[in-house]
Amino acid sequence: MDNVKKIERGMQFVQANLDRFRCLVCDQAYTEIKDHTLWCPNGHQVDFSKKGTLYFLTHQVQSEYNADMLAARRRVLQAGFFGPIVAAINEALPATPQRILDIGSGEGTPLADLLVRHANQKDVGIGFDISKDGVNLATQLETPAYYCVADLAQLPFTDGAFTAIMDVFSPSAYAEFERVLSPGGQLLKIVPNPEYLVELRHLLFKSTDRQYQYDNQRVLDLFKQHYPDAETKRIRYQFDLSQVVFEDLLVMTPLHWGADEASLAAAREQGLKTITVDVSLLMTHKR
Repeated sequence: MDNVKKIERGMQFVQANLDRFRCLVCDQAYTEIKDHTLWCPNGHQVDFSKKGTLYFLTHQVQSEYNADMLAARRRVLQAGFFGPIVAAINEALPATPQRILDIGSGEGTPLADLLVRHANQKDVGIGFDISKDGVNLATQLETPAYYCVADLAQLPFTDGAFTAIMDVFSPSAYAEFERVLSPGGQLLKIVPNPEYLVELRHLLFKSTDRQYQYDNQRVLDLFKQHYPDAETKRIRYQFDLSQVVFEDLLVMTPLHWGADEASLAAAREQGLKTITVDVSLLMTHKR
C-alpha cells in the first residue's frame, strides 16, 4: 500500500513539474505520463519505480556510498549535524517561492530540512544522486521534495528550470549548473575547510599520512575562476557527539575508507565528545 502511495505521489509531482524534466536522448522536455511511464515527444521513455522515483542514468555507475554508510549519515544528519549549514543556505535565499535543485542529495535530509526552514508552500524541491541506495532512503522521508537517480554531468532537467542550486560537498559540473539555473538564480555550494572533522582525521591518521590534513584551495580556485564575484561565508561550529553513535560518525564520511583496521579499532576505543564542523558557503547569482 505504501509503495502504491509513493508511486502515485511521485507521478503527481512529476506531472505538476513536467516542464522541468527533459529527455537525455533528444533533449526535449517530457510531455506526458502514461501507464507509469514518462514520455517525451519523440517516444523515448523512463519508467517510474515502485517508490515513485525515476532512473535517468544512461550508463552503469558504481557508487562507493552504500546503504549502510548512507543510513549512518541519515542518523547523524537527523541529529542536527548539518543544521547550521542548511540554516545558512536558507538565509541566502529570498522568501519568494523557490525551485531548488539539490546536487548529490544522498539520503535526502538536507533538502527536506531546507524546505521546512524556507517554509513556502509554493517551493519545489528536487534532489538527485547517482546512488540508488541514497534515493531509496530519501523516499522514506516525509517531505514534499522529489528524489531521482541521475548524473550531475548529464542533468535530466530543462534549461532555466531552477531558481536555486544547493551543492553540499558534491562535485560540480558548472556548465550544466548554468544551463539549468534561471536568470538571476543562485548557486549555493558548500565546501569543507581544512579543519572540517579535524579531530576524526587526527584520530584515524598519522601526521605523515596524506589524509591527516585537507586543503580546499583547488576547489575554491576553480569556483572563483568560474565566478570571480562570488561571496564566501564561513560556517564553523562544534557539534556535540553525545547525541549520536560514534560508529555512525565514523562510517558516514569517506575518511574511514583510507584508515587501516588498527586505526579504526583505536578510534572506536577512544571516541570523541565533540567534532569540528568548518565549511565555506560559496554564493553566486547567474547573470
